[in-house]
Amino acid sequence: MELLNVAILSSKPLLLSMILLFSLLIWLKLAKRKTLYLPPSPPRLPIIGNIHQLGKLPHRSLRDLSRKYGSLLLLQLGYNPTVVVSSADIVREIVKNHDIVFSNRPRTTAVDILFYGCKDMAFVPYGEYWRQVKKISVVELFSHRRVHSFQFVRDEEVELLINKIRSASLKGKSINLSEMLTSVLSNIVSRCVLSHKSEDEDGCSKFGKLAKRLMILFTSFCIGDMFPYLRWLDVVTGYIPSLKAVNAEFDSFFDQVIQEHRALESDDQVSDRKDFVSIIMQLQKDGMYEMDLTQDNIKAILLVIIQHCFHSFLFLFLRLGLI
Repeated sequence: MELLNVAILSSKPLLLSMILLFSLLIWLKLAKRKTLYLPPSPPRLPIIGNIHQLGKLPHRSLRDLSRKYGSLLLLQLGYNPTVVVSSADIVREIVKNHDIVFSNRPRTTAVDILFYGCKDMAFVPYGEYWRQVKKISVVELFSHRRVHSFQFVRDEEVELLINKIRSASLKGKSINLSEMLTSVLSNIVSRCVLSHKSEDEDGCSKFGKLAKRLMILFTSFCIGDMFPYLRWLDVVTGYIPSLKAVNAEFDSFFDQVIQEHRALESDDQVSDRKDFVSIIMQLQKDGMYEMDLTQDNIKAILLVIIQHCFHSFLFLFLRLGLI
């Protein structure tokens, strides 16, 4: 009995030390959590977090959540903590005063496959390449002077749209305004980026169909982005093969476009061409910026421009209720 009492007494300091250490770790974790002034967050479920609250129309679900929890809220989408901002003033503060902090974009499966491993201007990690590509986009591609230079393209396409509607009206024919607007959007983007219309002789548009597939895949739900240990399911469902197929088609398409521009350049016929492809290739030739633009860099930049143009126009059409 005395030996047992000695054993118990000798083990108490170790047990006490373990209890104190465990309590200290809990206190440090709670103290660290208190210092993180996180935005309000709706109740979440284990593993999936707030994914179940997005619904079939995520933009409307986010609107409803913002009305309930405020213009700045935190959602847990699987393994990804996500901050949702629905206030123009907060967005202005982020873009104007905290641009560098928010410059990095999440490297999703779609971004990694479609944009050549994030070699574009929107999803490339912050660094020297990011600064140079941003300078190209601000100074060369999206400056007020450059946007104004494409005004004739927008005027011509809108005039053609009006004439088509007038002609159909005079003949008493019905029209599909959504398809017509999508066609106008495709032609404007194609003419500004590539200097030619996207429509073929039969009225179909390979470029428009590719861009539409790009938008659908880019905004589709990816299991691996939410749950990394289930990434293999994106192969089984066909999501990753579809991304690679679209990337291969765009890759071949851009190779042909760049080859055509280089052929015209060698024949001294590029002087009047002011599309984005010729601008970027001229910058590559002149070496005006402190970086080497590879073929994949050019294709990634062109692709992200197309994606953002279509996204912006489609968002406008959605707001107007046209599609």
